[in-house]
Formats: sequence, structure tokens, C-alpha cells
Amino acid sequence: MDLRRSLSQRITGPLVPALSRLGLTPNIISWIGLVITLIAAALIGMGYLLIGGILILVAGLFDILDGALARYSKKASLSGALLDSTFDRISEATLLLGLLIYNLRGEAVFIISLLIFITLIASFLVSYIRARAEGLGVDCKVGLFTRAERVIILALGLIAGQVLIVLAILAFFSSVTVIQRFVYAYRKAREKRKVESDNTQ
Repeated sequence: MDLRRSLSQRITGPLVPALSRLGLTPNIISWIGLVITLIAAALIGMGYLLIGGILILVAGLFDILDGALARYSKKASLSGALLDSTFDRISEATLLLGLLIYNLRGEAVFIISLLIFITLIASFLVSYIRARAEGLGVDCKVGLFTRAERVIILALGLIAGQVLIVLAILAFFSSVTVIQRFVYAYRKAREKRKVESDNTQ
């Protein structure tokens, strides 16, 4: 997690002050990132995998920048966090839909459709388990494949033109992350309950 944060700061550090001077708000950055993602999904659906993959990386940059700008400009808010997380889910679903449309006219339709379905469900569960755990007072950011890893791997796979391989990687490691987060959150929730029970005795 520290490595991810360090890399994120190195990427966003020079850009955030410039965006702030331009008067851009974190929500505007989130909207720009979503629009770029929707364009990428449409291009993927039409078979333009290379440019689609590149645009996914660009959209991923905006996804990092909105939170960094919110912290820099002291405009972080609950509504902004809700908007950002909602757009993240829409973005992932739309990109996978683009891949599904692209592969409906290709070979291995069944296996690719199955991998897309597994990846979609797993990616949503990764986010849901974290949100549910935090609602129970448990911090849950563990796991191999958070959204950042999923976006980067998907983009690189599309740029390389290896759709089946990248989907297999995403489906497997996203599912592993679901298990990691569930086990971690479950254990922490039980420990928290035990501590609270001991304190009341």
C-alpha cells in the first residue's frame, strides 16, 4: 500500500498544483475521467484495442488526480467520494461491456464471456467488501488486485492485443482479492467484537 501511495504521489505531484491553478475541481476531474473511459469502451467495442488501452491509462491518471486534487485544494467531501466511487464502478462495468461486445463476433465467445462475468462480479465484490467492512469499523485495503492494478493490467493487455490472457489474469487475481479481503475483514470483525465484548464485562 505504501508503494502504491508513493507511486501515486510521484505521478500526481507535478500535475495537481497546475490543475488547481486552472480552477478545476475534483468533481470535474472525475467527470473527465469517466468520459474518457466511456470513449475507450466504445473504441474497444469497435475493435480499436490499442487506442482503447491507451485511453484507459489516461482515464486512470484522472482517477488518481481527482483524489489528489481534493486533498491538495482541501475540497475533499463525502459527496465527492461517493461520486468518485460510483464512477469507478460504472467505468469498470462499461469497459468490460466494450470487451464483451468486441468478442461476441470473435472466437472463444463462451470462455471470454465467462471470464468477463467473473471479473465484473469479483471487481464489484472487492469494492463492496471494503465498503461493508469500513461500515463495520474495519479498515480493509488489503489484496493483490485493487482497482489500480486491474486498470493497469487491462490497459496493458489491450495494448498488447492479448484479450483472453488479460481476462484470465483479471478473473483469477480479482477473485483471489475477494477471498483475501473477505477473510481479512471477517477476522478483524470477530476480533473487534471480542474486544468490545471483553470491555463490557
